[in-house]
Order: sequence, then structure tokens, then C-alpha cells
Amino acid sequence: MNLEQLLAEWQRDASFMSQVAAWKVTQATLGQFRPIPPTAHEHVLKALRDRGIKQLFSHQEEAWKAIQAGRDTMVVTPTASGKTLCYNLPVLNAICEDPSVRALYIFPTKALAQDQVAELSELIEHVETQIHSFTYDGDTPVHARQKIREAGHIVVTNPDMLHAAILPHHTKWLRLFENLKYIVIDETHIYRGVFGSHFANVLRRLERICAFYGAKPQYIMSSATIQNPGELAHLLTGREVHVVDKSGAPQGERHTVLYNPPVVHQQLGLRQSSLQVARRMAGRLLREDIATIAFVKTRTQVEVLSSYLKADARERLRGGIVGYRGGYLPSERRAIERGLRSGELRGVVSTNALELGVDIGALDASLTVGYPGSVASVLQQSGRAGRRRGVSLAMFIANASALDQYLVHHPEALLEMSPESARIYPDNLLILMDHLKCAAYELPFGADESFSVETTSELLKYLGDARILHAGRDGKYHWMADALPSAGVSLRSAAQENVVIIDETDPRPRVIGETDRFSALTTLHEEAIYLHQARSYQVEKLDLANGKAFVRAVEADYYTDAELAVRLQVLDELECVDDRPEVVHTFGEVAVNATPTLFKKIKFDTHENLGWGRIYLPEAELHTVGYWLSWTPEGFEFNQEEWESALKGMGHLLKHACALHCMCATSDLHVTVQVRDPLGQRPTLYVYDAYPGGIGLSERIFRDRDLILSSAFDMIRQCACESGCPACVGPGHSEERLKERAQMLLASSIATLSPHEGA
Repeated sequence: MNLEQLLAEWQRDASFMSQVAAWKVTQATLGQFRPIPPTAHEHVLKALRDRGIKQLFSHQEEAWKAIQAGRDTMVVTPTASGKTLCYNLPVLNAICEDPSVRALYIFPTKALAQDQVAELSELIEHVETQIHSFTYDGDTPVHARQKIREAGHIVVTNPDMLHAAILPHHTKWLRLFENLKYIVIDETHIYRGVFGSHFANVLRRLERICAFYGAKPQYIMSSATIQNPGELAHLLTGREVHVVDKSGAPQGERHTVLYNPPVVHQQLGLRQSSLQVARRMAGRLLREDIATIAFVKTRTQVEVLSSYLKADARERLRGGIVGYRGGYLPSERRAIERGLRSGELRGVVSTNALELGVDIGALDASLTVGYPGSVASVLQQSGRAGRRRGVSLAMFIANASALDQYLVHHPEALLEMSPESARIYPDNLLILMDHLKCAAYELPFGADESFSVETTSELLKYLGDARILHAGRDGKYHWMADALPSAGVSLRSAAQENVVIIDETDPRPRVIGETDRFSALTTLHEEAIYLHQARSYQVEKLDLANGKAFVRAVEADYYTDAELAVRLQVLDELECVDDRPEVVHTFGEVAVNATPTLFKKIKFDTHENLGWGRIYLPEAELHTVGYWLSWTPEGFEFNQEEWESALKGMGHLLKHACALHCMCATSDLHVTVQVRDPLGQRPTLYVYDAYPGGIGLSERIFRDRDLILSSAFDMIRQCACESGCPACVGPGHSEERLKERAQMLLASSIATLSPHEGA
């Protein structure tokens, strides 16, 4: 039975269709082709012919024209639409015309960089001009680095390596920076939030060094589908960027199915495990020999689901089903990728490790088990199927969480377009100051020099007064210390004092990550379950004095959620709106003093509360920005306890709705409630950025508050439970009419909602 026949069988199955929230069929489209530009170098033309490329897709030709005209360009087209050729073609052409030309390729992960280098090398083999392409990352042997610096026409690296190893030692890269013509940035949508804010400053430093050597490189960028590609590109580079977003690649017929597992406990709103549904669906696809990939959220789920599928498969198929996740040896991952490309492997269960553009050939079906954190990720994962223009299936299997249930009740959020905008805030004071120090180490600052912010001279004077920089007689600010400042700056955190996370599972401990001290109180307290690259670790010791947390890998079916005793003080109200009589919306600066008190153990998928424990840690302080809502208490007949539980229930929903629309993780935001705030004695709900100084999330929430509050309102209204459950109002609540009270607060907050609609 082929895929078309299986889909027809499912459509005739009434019990199957009763759980389908949406079934969209995208008809096959023909490609829009354009001739290869005759102005391209003859060696490039021959290489394309040798590779069997006789024409370009229309978006590839548009990108070529924009780049040849000297415009910074961003290509935003679906998975497997040939974005790679959009940047490889002009880069190789420029090197063929002038062998002194250099290009810098920046990929967010080492695996993606290695994969793209392999594809690039295959094309270079057919180019008669001698072109050297090298990967420069942490795995590059020391003896090879000198050759790369001198002979590499194309240097492929990642943001961390650029930040810590290339820019601080730019004098060793003289040939690269003097002749740098192109900066290629792939998977640009990854650079959002704190990481993106840091990366924008790394690019400011890169451009500053290029200018010192007399180069002004051109940007070529590519991205998955997001709502604001031009804006993101501008914030990252400081330039106006031409966006190419109309794909000319052909596409086969695609069936996109949103499946909602059946309810097994009506009162609590519990549903059948999404993993068991995935086992059934993927098992059936594999039995019919339909090449399938299933994306799950944790490493544990990779092993569980892949073992399920192997156990269910006929013996001859078992060897063709594999798991793929971080933690496997690079050689093992490369072998799996080759097996998928060749068709030898028929089924793979993966974390988001295979979501980015690693070439794994053509699969017929893609399953996404649980919302992966952004609609862009769902689109990337579904794009892994149907790469050979035949019929393909992309299935989203929801779990019981409020966010997953919102998406299956609003299928347009997944099926029509991405509602998300990637947000960064490069001018966050802490992030900016860190990179000013790094830039001063790399090159002295002129007193009137700008670092893309108007206050650069004031910040340099502050660093001079603090004796971090020295104002020399030449009128420039020089780095004073011997230490390398970039070594102390993490691109994943906005705080200056970080806690390093050390994995002691193996005999040789290794650092697996870091976080800021404020977040460490809730994520790295003793007995916490710390999730890293979809793997669970239990925290055995937190040494705040020395900035270290020691963890050990465990198999856990729960995560931990810490409660904070929070004192929140409003420092400055920047904007205020009272478009409804019952509620006031405010955006401003806040100071948060928090002491962790206890933690709850929350079961994955069902969100049941499995128990709790106490936390013994000191108070921490955070200065950030936030958005808050204050209600007139007279409009609601709630007592103090009812107010507190209703605010917490609404806060749980609002946090998830904010994460959906701001394209961020729920851990990037904190929520706290006050039944009587110190200023107006009004019940108040605060949502604030989890990073010192803020990264622009709260401002976005304030601007789009009606859209976000409406999403939260839909989440609770459409939840199948009766009085409130872990999926909607959060775990640990059992009050009668809690759902009703939280719904009333949400309805009163939405300017566009009439009282009748909110009932």
C-alpha cells in the first residue's frame, strides 16, 4: 500500500477522522524556472552543468540579481527549496573572477556547518578554479588552523568561534579580513532573543574589524519562514536588506494533518499519550514501507519511541529504524544521515537535531509529536517530508498542554502562515557593554566612534572611569587588562555573573551549559531536573559562591517547577493604557527581589503534580522590564484567595500565549502576581523579561496585548476540563470555579472583546 492509499483509508475511518482537527491538502505546484545567468563565470557554468543543474528556480535568479547589484540579501523560502545555491553561486563566481576574494560562512551548529561544507565541496570539485573551503570550529586540529587562516577562500564557522577565537585574534586572519567580500548567515531565524542580541553585537565587531582592514563585505542570509525577515536582518546587520520570499521551487502534493489524541479523563481534561499515538501512526506508516521521520521533544522520548517502533516492526525492517539525537558520536550521526539519503534507513526518531537544514534526502512522512516551541520549527519539521515532489504527509500530534490544544483549535496558526516575529534587542545595556569591552580589546576605540548606538561615547567614558579602558594621549580608549574579555562573555546569557553547569555523569566531568544567577535559583537548585538538549539531568549541588552547578544524567518522566517568594517594585511606568474600565495595561521598568521557596515535580504530557520539596537558597535581585495588568477589584466578587488563584491561573495561560507570539521559550519570561500591589492596592499580574535589562519581549507583549490575551482566552475557553486543569490554569490548582474566574479576568482585559463574547 502506498501513501496515497493509506491516506484514503484513514479518511474513510470515522474513528480516526473524529480526532482530526484539520486536514489540509496543498496541491502540487510546478517549478518556476529561469535560465542560468550567462554573465556567470565559465567555470561556474561548467560546474553547474556537471552537477545536472540546467536552470535556476526563480528565487535563486532573483537572489543572484540582487547580490550582483551589491544589495544585502535575505532568502526566505521553504525547506528543500535550494536556498544553499542562492549563496554558493555568487560566492564561487566571485572567487573564480578574483581568486583573492574571501567569504565567511556562519552556521548556528557544527553539524549543519559540516553538512553544508560537504555539499559545497561536491560543487567545488567540478570548478576548475582552485577553491579552498575549510571548517573552523572547536574540532579543527591545531596544525590545520594556520593553513585555514592563510589559504581558506571560504571559512565556515559558528557564532561562538567567531566571537571567541577569530575576532580577538584578527591579526592572524589578515588575508581573510582584507579580502572579505561576502558574509553568509544561514538559518537566520535561530538568532532571536538573547542569542540574537549577542550575535548582532558580534556582527558589529566583525564589521568594525573589516573596516579597519579596508573591507565592506556584503551580507547573504537565509531563513525559515518568519513574519519579519527584513526587520530581523536589519536589527542583526544595521543595514536595509532585500528580502526574497517567493519560492520558485516545485512542490509535490502535501497532506497536513493535525491530530488531537482522544480524551481519556473528561473532568481533568487528560488525553491519550501523544507518544502512544505516534507509535501507532509511525508504526503503520513503516509497515507500509513509507519512509518516516518522527520529531519528539526529549532524548528519552527518542529512545522510547524508536524502541517501540523496532519492537512493533517486522524483523526485516528493524535494522532500518534508528534514533538520532545529541549525545551520539559524530561518526554515528554521519552514518545515519548517509543511510537516510540512500534510502537504506526507512524510519528515524529525532529531537530537533534534524530540524535544521542537514541533508537527509527524501522522506515521505513527517510526524511532529508535541509543539516544539515555535511555529517556524513545526514548518521546518514538516518540510522534512516530500522532498522528491511526490505525495507527502506532515502530521502534528498534539499533547494535552494548553498551547498544543490552542493550536489544534486554531489550525490556521499552523496551516496558513507563521504568526511569529523573531525579536532581538542588541542595545540591552549588559550585552552591549560586554561587546564594547571585546571590541576595545580587538581595536582601540576613538572617542567619537560609534558602535551603532548614540551613547557609545558615554559608555566608553564610563568604562574609562571604571579603569576597564584607558583613555590614551592619542584620544583613543585602550583595553587595560591582560585577560581576554570574550572568554568571559557567553552568547547565550545576558547576565555578567553566570553559573556554569558541570555534568558529572562520566568519569571526566564536562561543562554542558551556563545560566545567569537569577535563573539558577529556579532551574539549578538541588534536586531540580535540568533539561539540556532534550536530556534530563538532576542537580546534585549548586555552588553559587563559585558559580558552579553539578548535575548528573537521569531518566526522568517529570520536570521541576520552582516557586519564588517575589517582591516586585515598579521603578518607572513608561506607557500606560486604560481602554477598559476594569483594567489598566502598563509597560515599564521593574526591580524584582526573589527567594526560592519550594519546587514541584510535574509529569510530562499530563502535567500532574507528583510531589514537592523545599529550596534553601539566598535572595536574588533582577532589574528588568515588564508588562502588567491591574484590575479594579470592585468589578469582581472574589475574596483574596480566589483573586490569587485566578491571577496565577491566568498567568500560566498568558506565559504560554506570550511564548507562542514572541517566538521565545516560556523560560525567557517570568510571571508574578500581587493581590494588592503596593501602589494602588489593586490585584496585579506582572509578566517580565527573565534577563537583566530586558531583551524586548515585554515591550512586544504590551504592543500586541490584545492578540496575546485573545489567544490565552481561547486556550482556556476551549479546554475540555470542567473547573480548571494542569493544561489550562496550571498544575496544583483544584478550586471550584477557578477556570471560570480566570476566564473572567482574561475577558475583562481584551479591548476588542464584548461582555457577551466573554461570557
